[in-house]
Amino acid sequence: MIAARSSMAASLRTSRPGKGPASPSGWAYLIALGSNQRHHRHGAPRAILAAAIEAMRVAGLCVEAVARVIQSVPVGPSWRRYANGAVLLRTHLLPTQLLAVLQQIESDFGRRRARRWGTRVLDLDIVLWEGGCWRSGGARFGFLQVPHPAFRQRGFVLGPAMAIAPLWRDPATGFTLRQLHSRLTRRAHALRGAHPGSGRDPCGPVGGP
Repeated sequence: MIAARSSMAASLRTSRPGKGPASPSGWAYLIALGSNQRHHRHGAPRAILAAAIEAMRVAGLCVEAVARVIQSVPVGPSWRRYANGAVLLRTHLLPTQLLAVLQQIESDFGRRRARRWGTRVLDLDIVLWEGGCWRSGGARFGFLQVPHPAFRQRGFVLGPAMAIAPLWRDPATGFTLRQLHSRLTRRAHALRGAHPGSGRDPCGPVGGP
């Protein structure tokens, strides 16, 4: 279920490079969530995403909108389908500080980072930040780039993201999430038309949490 989209739409039409947060509640962030592995306590991937959102709230992050969960085929060698979602949140934390909080939540859920494309009990990515662009770090797991460098080519990120923040503009391209999703969808349809029967829909069927 999509919640609280209208309350943030106007403030997210443009990024704010070099400025403070637009709201006294802090910076707005778009976070992508994914899971394709059961958890011993929370259960199936859809339930894991719901539990992860609650963990964000417990960590002091203000969750303002939650996208409906979709299913997607995995990227890489993992064969289990993913549950994917997105949330809009606010916090006074800067991107590297928020990354540390999100990685701690992943760790609390049993996430291990030994394999890049393996099955994952929980994946939390910073996709967009109200402040614009951010690049820092360089260690194996400490590097952070915002906007997320691959989100424009991932329907399983853009679908949920567009549902809760359609007018948020990518600071690198100037396109809104709605426009990026539309462009990616048209490209996918063109490829399927050129090679009929060549593959499955990368986003899979849409479903509720």
